[in-house]
Amino acid sequence: MSAQPLTDASVTELVREATAAPSLHNAQPWRFVYRTTERLFEVHHDPERAMPHLDPDGRAQHLGCGAALFNLRVALAHAGWETATTLVPSPLDAHLLATVRALDPAPAPGDLAALHPAIGRRRSSRSPFSAEAVPEDVRAGLREAARAEGARLLFPDAWHVETVLELVRDAEGREAPYAADPGAADETARWTRVEGARAGVEGVPPYAFGPRKYDGRAPVRDFAGQREVPGRGAATFEAAPQLALLGTESDRPVDWLRAGQALERVLLRATLDGLATSLTSHPLEWSDLRWAARDPLSAMGQVHMVLRLGYGPTGPSTPRRPMAEVLAIVP
Repeated sequence: MSAQPLTDASVTELVREATAAPSLHNAQPWRFVYRTTERLFEVHHDPERAMPHLDPDGRAQHLGCGAALFNLRVALAHAGWETATTLVPSPLDAHLLATVRALDPAPAPGDLAALHPAIGRRRSSRSPFSAEAVPEDVRAGLREAARAEGARLLFPDAWHVETVLELVRDAEGREAPYAADPGAADETARWTRVEGARAGVEGVPPYAFGPRKYDGRAPVRDFAGQREVPGRGAATFEAAPQLALLGTESDRPVDWLRAGQALERVLLRATLDGLATSLTSHPLEWSDLRWAARDPLSAMGQVHMVLRLGYGPTGPSTPRRPMAEVLAIVP
């Protein structure tokens, strides 16, 4: 199999696909450097996109960069390259999170290349899903997708779902007084309204908020809060949402990167399986609630994301930053 040459144009397109990944409030907290002589991609986190109030330890930023890293691996596999990935390659550079080296042309397409069609189709859907159950064979495939990246995906039983939903309600109740903190309020406003971010480039635009929840128990974060969004309607969401928890045994930055890659692998697999998905992290942004989200009988020591899965409409595309801001190509 011949590999696509790594020209400036093709490298730019590979990174463009990498940046289709999800991130907290669509902050897109990544930067890429491509070193042409070494055929080496570097993935950095962008400190200017940190959220010290909402994400004080940088865990969510690592998850987003890990998801973008996984998309890059998929794009390179689709382009015909065998790769070698190193996480946290330099203790002297805290911003450098990972490297991906293009080695040799792959002899044949592999499992990563098969996920490539889902990169452009994956969306977060904040609309109601149907009551149709996700089949067990589909769930098994999603569990295997997480496991392939060194993480675990757990489908909680009824009592555990109730616990998670209670934690979501607790987090929602805390957000009103928390938003009174000027720093937290500024971060939220920057990323969840057009006038608080560059229109068409970053953040979650109002058209992606989805309908306001009139009834139902689905854990869908309402980015509007008390703000009115012209033309936004209300809807009844699922009474029995289908949830999954993604996590790792440990809780170090390297585990966050693994979890981000596993998250994106699960989301791409779910997209190919015809599922709609949305992500919920706000109960995990409080240390006491995050601890309570895990199943004490599971080997999953730390929960990094709550996924909502089902059958329903695909969410809209959200904006992405220009490549000139994201990618540097150097000798």
